[in-house]
Amino acid sequence: MKIDKVKLVYFSPTGTTRRILEYISEGLEAPAEYIDLTHPNFAAKGLAPFGKELAIIGVPVYVGRVPTLAAKRLSQIKGNDTPAVLVVVYGNRAYEDALLELSDITSGLGFKPVAGGVFLAEHSFSSAEMPIARGRPDEADKSKAVKFGEEIRAKLLSTSDLKNIPPVTFPGNRPYRTYSPGGGRPQQPSSPETIEDECTKCGECVEACPTGAITMGSTLETRKEACIRCHACVRVCPTGARVMLDPWFVAHTKVLHDNLVKRNEPETFL
Repeated sequence: MKIDKVKLVYFSPTGTTRRILEYISEGLEAPAEYIDLTHPNFAAKGLAPFGKELAIIGVPVYVGRVPTLAAKRLSQIKGNDTPAVLVVVYGNRAYEDALLELSDITSGLGFKPVAGGVFLAEHSFSSAEMPIARGRPDEADKSKAVKFGEEIRAKLLSTSDLKNIPPVTFPGNRPYRTYSPGGGRPQQPSSPETIEDECTKCGECVEACPTGAITMGSTLETRKEACIRCHACVRVCPTGARVMLDPWFVAHTKVLHDNLVKRNEPETFL
């Protein structure tokens, strides 16, 4: 099966999932089209239908699951027996049921998984004071992602008919683990806050927020109930004015920092 074109489909608030997909695409040696599900105004209306081109679909892992918002936006796209490479990206804790869940979601949308990958990225709660998987994906991760792309290319070129490719088995459990967007925190709204004296009103955080939870007037306002705690606003703030001050999240970040010391490595399934 010749790969004429690749569609990169991703939900990537901090940009690391997108980077992993780009690395895999390098190994495939085919022109890529980008379909970004991250922006709050994403809508599939006007999007060209998927055909037999290869789709690489990537999402971050939130507490061992596909983020609810990512699943909702994925539901707007439809495949037509379209071959798909599935990728989940986690912050060095665990990916648990996320890859299996992504396979179930995309299969129900008309895609045929032909490969899957699990890659690492700096945890969204990571900070200079409490780094978690700092600097990932790094050069070693990039090399493995490019190689994965090369292996996918070789697999697809070895057959002339997608029907000849056997189903890929992914790790995980059904039913999936209970989704807890706060990582076990008692359910109450929480979000990063703004240190007004350090805020320049540049608007970077407003643009980065995947839910449109941040608005800017004389001060920055955040609708806490809409925040998914991806920390994209924290990452893009040029002055460090966006910070998470919630005591539970600060304590949870310390636990992650103290315990996620061992370096986990990417896993691939072909």
